[in-house]
Amino acid sequence: MPFADVNGQRLYFEDSGGGGAAVIFSHGYLMDHEMFEPQVAALSGEFRCITWDERGFGQTEVHGPFTYWDSADDALALLSHLGIDAAFFVGMSQGGFISLRAALRAPTRVRGLGLIDTQAGAEPEEARPVYEAMATEWSTNGASDELTGAVAATIMSPGYDHAGWVVKWQATPKESILDPFRTLMDRDDISDRVSGIGVPAIIFHGEEDVAIPMEKAVYLAETLPNCEGLVRIAGAGHASNLSHPDQVNGPLSDFLLRHS
Repeated sequence: MPFADVNGQRLYFEDSGGGGAAVIFSHGYLMDHEMFEPQVAALSGEFRCITWDERGFGQTEVHGPFTYWDSADDALALLSHLGIDAAFFVGMSQGGFISLRAALRAPTRVRGLGLIDTQAGAEPEEARPVYEAMATEWSTNGASDELTGAVAATIMSPGYDHAGWVVKWQATPKESILDPFRTLMDRDDISDRVSGIGVPAIIFHGEEDVAIPMEKAVYLAETLPNCEGLVRIAGAGHASNLSHPDQVNGPLSDFLLRHS
């Protein structure tokens, strides 16, 4: 299995190979590299698609507290491991947090940004109590059907069949959620730094997203200097690339081709 020992971590990744421009896909919280299967299937003929499991998810272990700046360094180190100087960064939710930080950390290594159901700010105070209660229940008693149903209703689109993800969640050691959850809740606010990101960008956001409201996507679109558009995904909630790939893949491919 492909693992990269980089940045003090052992990262699981998959690489489609090929001679096209490289695209590194960073997944959302509680997800793993497989959430980008619809994009890899659609884009790997033209692009070199790299997917990876971030700390604490999929086949990448977590060993203590970390920040999304650390995760951005993980992604950049993975690219170096693969001999890639620069790549497009496509990130969904948590993956968007990582992609934005990578663009701030190493602007010459980020060719462009595809941002899906994400934002630049810290976690809103009003959302914290519910999420804290969910995490406490999960880490104490495990991922029950009732709890995973509530989580899926928040981080996935209405009507999307999330059964396969529930199987994964329930097979994962319950304590493993703790460090990634603290990273999510305690992330820093980089809203005032977004205007300094000069690479081309495109934003996708589900119109029914209850985890991150559309106004956060609008802010990104208005603040990123070279944002080429906000694609509003009708009928989609969070993780719109999974539930509505037909509305994401075409515009994303066009964006990547324009800047390759």
